[in-house]
Amino acid sequence: MRPSRLITVLVALLAASVALVGVPSAALANPYQRGPDPTLASIQAEKGPFAISQLTVPAGSGTGFNHGTVYYPTDTSQGTFGAVVIIPGFTEPESTMAWYGPRLASQGFVVMTLQPYSVLNIPDNRADQMLAALDYLTTKSTVKNRIDGNRLAVMGHSMGGGGSLRATQKRPTLKASIPLAPWHTERNWTTVKTPTLIIGADNDFIAGVGTHAEVFYNSLNQAPEKAYLLLKNAGHMAPIFPNTTIAMYSISWLKRYVDEDTRYSQFLCPAPAPSTTIAQYKDTCPA
Repeated sequence: MRPSRLITVLVALLAASVALVGVPSAALANPYQRGPDPTLASIQAEKGPFAISQLTVPAGSGTGFNHGTVYYPTDTSQGTFGAVVIIPGFTEPESTMAWYGPRLASQGFVVMTLQPYSVLNIPDNRADQMLAALDYLTTKSTVKNRIDGNRLAVMGHSMGGGGSLRATQKRPTLKASIPLAPWHTERNWTTVKTPTLIIGADNDFIAGVGTHAEVFYNSLNQAPEKAYLLLKNAGHMAPIFPNTTIAMYSISWLKRYVDEDTRYSQFLCPAPAPSTTIAQYKDTCPA
């Protein structure tokens, strides 16, 4: 090699090594890691480290779903982000899920909240709409270039939670699912192979955990990881209001399984003890 060429190569290697100074080894090992090291305060905060924007998705923008709202990080320097679609429950409008949009997007996700075709849609209809919305996000939306199409998740409340379970059954490549006070006539979800966090409420008299959330959790024997969070002194409608406990565990679950970010394992394993907001927590540690 000519001396001039050798010098050029050495300079390039030196520049690369300088650029890596101060970069955590975990970030080098995980290309999906986004944002600073998390703390309890950061996952409980109403706003995460990412500035966000939002856009309205009118009806007719895509096929298989009605309309919705997309929330996304404005930062383009860290690569693509995982995406999650969220749908409300029986008789509920999209607005009941609106608080999740900025909360999750500011932590480093592209989030779409959906208005069902009908507020009376059954869970399986909602599953199909969520999957169609994910397809739209990753192939046709104006934010498609911000999304890693291999890192997708679903969330939903009540019948939307039941829809989340069905969506993972239909599309096992989904990286995470978070059914919120889920309702479904199906009780056996043994074929689900997606990491699933089920959040129930101890005073839920619509989708009682003894016939829904806890039963669903117990049946998830093929899910690589699963957890069951039972909210204390909470009813069926708890997930439609801003809730720090729901937010912090949802963020941790999505970070851990959509972003494969083990920095968030500390908030999931070992299982949190019962508290003023948590009546029970069961899981399959280690996360």
